[in-house]
Amino acid sequence: MSKRDYYEVLEVDRNASETDIKKAYRKLALKYHPDKNPNDHTAEDKFKEAAEAYEVLSNPDKKAKYDRYGHAGLGGSGGGGGYGGGMSMDDIFSQFGDIFGGAFGGSFGGGGSSSRGRRVNKGSNLRVKVKMNLQEIATGVEKKIKVSKYVSCKPCSGTGAEHGGSYANCSTCHGSGHVTRVTSTFLGQMQTTATCPTCGGEGRIITKKCTHCQGNGVVRDEEVIPINIPAGVGEGMQLSVNGKGNAGARGGIPGDLIVLIEEEKHAELERDGNNLIHNLFISIPDAALGAQVEVPTVDGKARLKIAPGTQPGKVLRLKGKGLPSVNSYGNGDLLINVNVWVPKELNKEERQLMEKLQQATNFIPNPSASEKRFFDRMREYFS
Repeated sequence: MSKRDYYEVLEVDRNASETDIKKAYRKLALKYHPDKNPNDHTAEDKFKEAAEAYEVLSNPDKKAKYDRYGHAGLGGSGGGGGYGGGMSMDDIFSQFGDIFGGAFGGSFGGGGSSSRGRRVNKGSNLRVKVKMNLQEIATGVEKKIKVSKYVSCKPCSGTGAEHGGSYANCSTCHGSGHVTRVTSTFLGQMQTTATCPTCGGEGRIITKKCTHCQGNGVVRDEEVIPINIPAGVGEGMQLSVNGKGNAGARGGIPGDLIVLIEEEKHAELERDGNNLIHNLFISIPDAALGAQVEVPTVDGKARLKIAPGTQPGKVLRLKGKGLPSVNSYGNGDLLINVNVWVPKELNKEERQLMEKLQQATNFIPNPSASEKRFFDRMREYFS
């Protein structure tokens, strides 16, 4: 099922300001908030969809990629989905809880659970480079890459507690994840709120730590990750695979896998946007008399007719033989730059023929046997 346009989701136009986007998201988030729509799965889906759209459009880098490439530019066709595609309620409240501005009694979660105010650990993003040749870029490809990263600890299921053991509320913050201090100044009493130093903002402590991960809930391991790369990507383009970065500590949110595209050089074709360029070299006789030649394409060879009298610098076009555009229709073209080889050395007979041609207004219409041999030799020499 294809995703809706993010601007359509937030009901804003493509020129909306950052403030307008934030206001639009807050309006929808409050409308479809789980506390206002208990047990309403449709409202929950719309709540998540709005958060996914806001995650992209509120980030200048992600927004620029989306504006240029659409969902494909965000890795929407890749393994694990694109930006926001795998967001849970915890993800949303931990990242965008401040958007609600104290609505629902200061609780950011469904059902008014105060645990939503606790800090949620977020795993770091991973960055990898993937090389692609022109044929892979033309068709799109699935790449399987092996990455070394932090994964959830299996013995404790990522909780950090021995055998999935229990937690206890932090005695310092009493489960809130933060502590409030009141200090006296010459201006009067001032109240400040800070992350609890005992539990690190989690609001709870492990009664017995897992010996395999030492209570972190994550361990170092390798994982093979499939990545579906759409056709038409280019050098330096970045794709994001949601949730495939480092695992978050003690059941936290995993980071993303950022994929940087590196384009391998082709031996005979040069890329210019969605067009491909090939420099074709032909002999003087072929340029004058015309010829049939083969030129390279992304997927093989193509026959090309050189018309008689073709001049150096002529550009021939093979329509649709270029590369596709990301997230749109149609292909670029293959452009053939015609170059004519000029011999650097001539024997006596060739020089005489060249001098004879130099004096003529055009090539001889009825060449003699020696002249035919000359043209044949020239074709062989430059082919």
